[in-house]
Amino acid sequence: MPQELRRQNLKERVVNFTAGDGLECNLINVQGERPPHKGPVILVHGAGVRANIFRAPVDTTIVDFLVGHGYDVWLENWRASIDFAPNLWTLDQAAVYDHPVAVKTVVKETGWDEVKAIIHCQGSTSFMMSAVAGLVPQVKTIIANAVTLHTIVPSTAAFKIKVALPMVRPFIKYLDPQWGIEAPTMMAKLITLLVRMTHHECDNLVCRMASFTYGTGFPTLWRHENLNPETHDWLRGEFAHVPLRFFQQMSRCLSRGNLVSVEGKKELPEDFAAGPPQTDARIAFFAGELNRTFLAESQQKSFDHFNSYRKDYHSLHVLPEYAHLDIFMGKNASTDVFPLMVAELDKPN
Repeated sequence: MPQELRRQNLKERVVNFTAGDGLECNLINVQGERPPHKGPVILVHGAGVRANIFRAPVDTTIVDFLVGHGYDVWLENWRASIDFAPNLWTLDQAAVYDHPVAVKTVVKETGWDEVKAIIHCQGSTSFMMSAVAGLVPQVKTIIANAVTLHTIVPSTAAFKIKVALPMVRPFIKYLDPQWGIEAPTMMAKLITLLVRMTHHECDNLVCRMASFTYGTGFPTLWRHENLNPETHDWLRGEFAHVPLRFFQQMSRCLSRGNLVSVEGKKELPEDFAAGPPQTDARIAFFAGELNRTFLAESQQKSFDHFNSYRKDYHSLHVLPEYAHLDIFMGKNASTDVFPLMVAELDKPN
């Protein structure tokens, strides 16, 4: 691999922005020794993690790869970030208040009128809600991983969220994989004990807690074969609090089969798959064929939906031997995945 794509002397700065409802969020701008020449790309993390999730201890991260190919990288910490105090966020709030302001901030800071985006999991669903509702018109190319409009999970995971959520909701407001390090309450200790009894896939209890939190796989969010030992250890510090309020919204989305809003905000449709998307962005849908968080069928259905409105404009990549987050954290992702993403970003609109 060319040296300029490996870990390099990157410089970064934090740009704070105030979301539409007053919540303080931020963007981390990352550049290399040479000024970028291809314009800004905003990266949006999933639930219960943070922007740092895109910078696992591998030879070449997606950030390195983008910088090496001339892009101006912007990592968004939205309200689901574990860098912030726990809050009872919903996808609706992120779609209306966070992502549109983040995009406008990037436009203001860079002077570029158009922005590209790489979005993952619940960063993907909430950002896609913004796009479908016409709230981020500056975004012209989107790389969307794991899930966008359609929410299809393994049947065991669907049963779990329908049955277990009502049982624990009266007692806790959050689930937290950090309980694998320290469980502060009796309910946290009981849930951690349940995970110890049912998950035996590795000796990293945070990894096992994350699998329990986000599905029913062993593991759920990645294939252990795709992670190097350093990454498997590093992820102990990268997963924390996620509100049950989010899982309540996801339960409603699972019942419908696609994203629905839950707060009645005038900026958003009630059903995001009920009509044509209010965006002209070209979308490249990515899915791990072995994903046990959201099945690859989710992305296939979303691609078919967008393709029905603008045929042969969007694209779909189903990646064998990959699951969910290992698409970004995998030890071989820089050769298996990132070139595909950059090729999509490089395409003219």
